[in-house]
Order: sequence, then structure tokens, then C-alpha cells
Amino acid sequence: MSVLRVINARLPDQSGLCELRIEDGHFVSSFSPGQSAGTLDLKGRLVLPGLLETHIHLDKACIMSRCHLQQGTLAEAVEQTRQAKASFSEDDVYQRGAQVLEQAIIQGTTHMRTHVEIDPQIGLTGLHAVQRLREDYAWAISLQICVFPQEGMLNNPGTEALLVRALQQGADLLGGCPYTDSDPDGQIERLFALAQEHDCDLDFHLDFDLNPNQMGLNKVISCTERFGWQGRVTVGHVTKLSALPRDELLRKGAQLAQAGVNVTCLPSTDLFLTGREHFHNKPRGLAPLAQLDQCGVTCSLSTNNIDNPFTPYGDASLVRQANLFANVSQLGTEAELLRCLAWVSTESARLLRLPDYGLKPGCKADFVVFDAPSAAAVVAQIKAPSMGFKAGRQTFVREQPQLLMPGLEVSQRLA
Repeated sequence: MSVLRVINARLPDQSGLCELRIEDGHFVSSFSPGQSAGTLDLKGRLVLPGLLETHIHLDKACIMSRCHLQQGTLAEAVEQTRQAKASFSEDDVYQRGAQVLEQAIIQGTTHMRTHVEIDPQIGLTGLHAVQRLREDYAWAISLQICVFPQEGMLNNPGTEALLVRALQQGADLLGGCPYTDSDPDGQIERLFALAQEHDCDLDFHLDFDLNPNQMGLNKVISCTERFGWQGRVTVGHVTKLSALPRDELLRKGAQLAQAGVNVTCLPSTDLFLTGREHFHNKPRGLAPLAQLDQCGVTCSLSTNNIDNPFTPYGDASLVRQANLFANVSQLGTEAELLRCLAWVSTESARLLRLPDYGLKPGCKADFVVFDAPSAAAVVAQIKAPSMGFKAGRQTFVREQPQLLMPGLEVSQRLA
């Protein structure tokens, strides 16, 4: 049984230094009799619960070198990825996914929901690769697998049967991509029926443009209420919301909160792909999480894609995504920065329905350590974590950089 005493830690909601006790992978109020604990002295550094990635695509990450980006549009990204996917093998997906996972781990991520494309072209190749990743990296990160039909479902015979097989073989939930289907509302309806049949959550890629008309979100809200799936449905992107006037947005936010539909914003992708038809007064095109949050909607920020035609950037840093969103959305007060942090941590835990998340006794001892003056400063200064832990076991350490001042001896420089 692993036992660890963490001393001289700072917590975001407490003044002064405190002590954390970890036994058998969980925080505890006191150790069991007879236990001998090791000690970790954090010397006043800040402790946060592990960061949570709610929406990423491990299976199609790191393929930019195989693609030929010219227009930078959503349609081009879908087509370029489709072409690249033709050569995907299980080992190829595994190696690229491992590269991103290792980046995410050293950026402080301890839990991740990854979307995996399922269709007759790729079959279950991506699923099997990500299942191997889930097993091999469980020591540092928990993986939740969402299978979805990127190429459409009702217009793509055989896809639904593959999605069901994926659930039967261990996928955790179903995703949707209505904008690529010949019948977007029909796909949404069918996915809700499948989710009810297999008792799983849903996570949709939705409303991926800046035209406020023909929102698929309305269909998702009505289906959520009709199927009784409140709290079990997430929509990602929903960039159409950014084109709504305030009063209309607040009405939509109230509907989302009432239905229990969660919202994920993917800042890097949504900024890269949307608004390209505008040269001047270019819109930001991000789901307005601050207003949705005030309406009572559970929100999260996430990475989405790394090094592919949907997003040619990324280092798997959720802190960087939170900072990007804060910057573009003009959120700068301490309270606003703390909400941005919550959208990659505590609020994300609500979205993922994690029952044992946090730093209190009984919670799983997944945590990260920052050399930062405050939790808000982590976002404002894009701080990288100095170390991380999964179930009380240290998973990484980042050495602090050192300035090499003039006059130092060579031996001192190399030390």
C-alpha cells in the first residue's frame, strides 16, 4: 500500500500552508494505524487537482506532414484527413497517440476523453489502438473513449453497426457529427436511441460555423429532454452561439441549463477554422462560455486536435488553451481567470461525471504542482506544472530553467 505525506503545500482555496495525506491512491484525512509514510516537501508550491481534457482526437493527431493544407477550411480538413486515414494502421495510430499522451501528461493532464473515428474505411483500427494506449498509459492518465461517425452515419452504410460493435468491445460513449450527414437531425435522433439502448453518454460535434440559422443544438436539446438524458449530453464547438445577440444567447443558455446539456469550446481549432470569409472585423467565433456558465451550463475548454488540418498547432497544454480563451474572450479579472481554470479542471470533472475528483479526503490522488503565486496566475502566465501525480504516484517532473549569467565558470554552467 502506497502512503505519502505532502507537506508545505498551498491550495487554491486556502490561506497558509497545509498537509495532504495519500493512502492507497486516494487522499485521506488520517493514515491507517501502523502505516509509515514517505514525505514530499513542496516548499509552498501550489497544488491543483489534475487537469482534464474533455475533447481530443488521438487517432488523427500528428498527421500534418502527410497533408497539403491550402484553404484552411473545415471541408478541406475533413477531406485531407479522410485521405490520410486511408493509410492508418493500428501501430501508426498508437505511435502518434502516444506522442500526444506523453505531451499531455507532462502538461498536467490526468484524465482525457478522446474521440475516435469509426466508419467502414477505418473500421475499428483506431479504437483498438486507443484501447492499447489506455492500458499502457493508465499509470499516468485515464482515457475515456468516445466513438463517432466523422464521415456521416445515415449516409454511410455499415457505420452504425461498427459503432455498436465498438461499444460492445469497450468504447465508453457515442459521439455525433451531424454536419457531415445527409440527414443531420436524423443522425441526432438515431444516436440518442442507440445511447439509450446501450446506456451511454453522448458527445456531439455541432454547429461548426458562424451562421446562427439552422442550429442542430435545438434538436439536441429537445432529444435530451425527450429521452431523459439530462447531464449525459455534451456539445462541442457550437460556434453558432457566438453569432447570437445577448438576449437570444441568454435564452439559449437557459434552455441548455434546463436540459442539462454541457458545452465544450475548442479555442485553437475554432479560431483557426471559422471566420475565414471575413477579411476585416474578423469574428472570434468561440462559444461564449462566460455567459453560458452564468446561465448554469456546465462548460469546458479543450484541445480538440494537434498537428493536423483541423489545427496545425498544439502542445497538449490545457493551461495554454485556457489562456487563449481568456485572451480572445477578454477575461482578465481574478474571478474570470479562475473560471477559465475551472473549465479545464473542476467544471470538466462535472462534465465527465467523475465522482472522486478533487483534493479532499476520499478523492483520487491525481494532482499537479505549480510554481505560481496563485491559481489565477497559472492561467494568466501560462505556467507549466513542475510535477504531477496519478493515484498518489509521481508521473513526471519538470526541471526549472536556469539563466547562465555572465561570469559563471564553465563548470558552474554545466552543473
